[in-house]
Formats: sequence, C-alpha cells, structure tokens
Amino acid sequence: MKLKTKKLVSKRIKISSKKKLIIRSGGQDHFNSRESGKVTKNKRRDKTISSANTKTIKRLLPYL
Repeated sequence: MKLKTKKLVSKRIKISSKKKLIIRSGGQDHFNSRESGKVTKNKRRDKTISSANTKTIKRLLPYL
C-alpha cells in the first residue's frame, strides 16, 4: 500500500539543495513592535530542522 503525503508538513517544510529540511520560524505576523531588534531579525531567518526530527519528517513525506 502506498503512503500518503501529510499535506500540513509538505506545505511548511522545504528541501534545500544540500538535502537539508528548512522551515520558516513562527510568530511573525503581528505584535512584532514590542520585540527587541535581535528577536525580530532572528524571526526573518529560516530554521534548519535538527537531525533528530529529520527522521520523523521523512516518514511523513514519502517522496524524500
């Protein structure tokens, strides 16, 4: 039986050219004026998913 792709995961996670999984950091849409400049700058960056979580995500995305 073929595994179905989890759409929630596939929409949030992108694969980089070096086979790393990248996810956008959360909490960016509003209430950012109260945050310090350091926090705001870090929110703009994408995060790479740790190797511990990569195994779980690869199970949810059969095309990896």
